Amino acid sequence: MTRYRHYKGGIYEYVDEAILEADLTPMIVYRAADGRLWLRPRTAFFEMVEVEGRQVPRFEKIED
Repeated sequence: MTRYRHYKGGIYEYVDEAILEADLTPMIVYRAADGRLWLRPRTAFFEMVEVEGRQVPRFEKIED
């Protein structure tokens, strides 16, 4: 199981990649601790975001 930590602190499990039918955007499917599934464009999942003036990954892979 591959897990990622969101920059706000939540832990999410990577489920799979998918393609959005409407425009063929590559998407990441991931699961929250409460079991809900989420979907985000791959570019947004792996992008850097600004937090307190510095760039950090939106999701950072947790090494086991």
